[in-house]
Amino acid sequence: MDLNSLIEICLHQLTLSGVHEGEKVVVLSQGSERMDYADAFMAAGQRLGARMYHMRLPEVPPAGSWNVGETGLAANPSAVEALKDADMLVDLIFLLFSDEQMAIQAAGTRVLTAVEPAPLLARLLPTKELRERVEVGAEILSNAKTMRITSPHGTDVTYRLGVYPTMSEYGYTDEPGRWDHWPAAFVFSGGADDGVDGQIVVAPGDVLLPFNSYARDPITYTIEKGTITDIRGGLDAELVKSYMESFKDPKGYGMSHVGWGLDHRAQWHGLTQFPGGMGMELRSFYGNVMFSTGPNNELGGPNDTACHLDIPMRNCSLFLDDEAIVIDGDVVVKEMQPVGV
Repeated sequence: MDLNSLIEICLHQLTLSGVHEGEKVVVLSQGSERMDYADAFMAAGQRLGARMYHMRLPEVPPAGSWNVGETGLAANPSAVEALKDADMLVDLIFLLFSDEQMAIQAAGTRVLTAVEPAPLLARLLPTKELRERVEVGAEILSNAKTMRITSPHGTDVTYRLGVYPTMSEYGYTDEPGRWDHWPAAFVFSGGADDGVDGQIVVAPGDVLLPFNSYARDPITYTIEKGTITDIRGGLDAELVKSYMESFKDPKGYGMSHVGWGLDHRAQWHGLTQFPGGMGMELRSFYGNVMFSTGPNNELGGPNDTACHLDIPMRNCSLFLDDEAIVIDGDVVVKEMQPVGV
């Protein structure tokens, strides 16, 4: 995508995010990554009259695994203080789950993460209509006490809700202290630390993130009192077990967030088109049910492990307090369904 086109979609994003004249907006990058994104956000913000700044962290060597919550800001508290003073932070490096992002949000800075390939950002531009549907889902989820997920492949797991808040992602942020991710369209919460029990069967075609791959054979998880006690299956199960063991952290076997996707424009086969991203399209595709393992500190929980997997699943059914929300991969609540599609 050429720079002018990138500026236009960044202008759309910043406008929805409420950027206006006189606001202080900081773009955070690292090394040489996404310099075109930084330039585009800077130009778009200037058009809106914002006071734009670019903070560029040094390049770091690849970690070899997706160590969530570890950032280049940890050793630079003065940089964190500068970001806390901004009205909005555009995060081009992925700060989620880090203590630094939590401190920045607590200061009232709204945070937007943008790390996906530019063609995907353009195709999944956030909209007010999508936000409205996501917020309907968030309200329903926030009032629920239990979530049950089933599937034809053998999934039958129950989450006890009400301990942790409900989160919504719709791709932009216009409220102080709020984080969002472009692109995104899903709602989620977390079960009580000891309140997830049952079996989850990841079926062929379900998505393994951060592997950025599709499961080829079933993976069966056994969960007891919020902890994964057994992982069985073929090669994919062995890969998952090896990955989780590499962190040498028992907290990696805890259950993280859970929810469902709501973007009818997002495509299940998206990894075949945009392999360079981190799978936000797969987290968002309409009717997917995603469970996650590892950290729940994003929700205010005690688990801060760096071992994290997100697994969007197809063809599942999801019930809140025995009321159907998703049936066989289709959202059945009218207010969450796209209009005219």
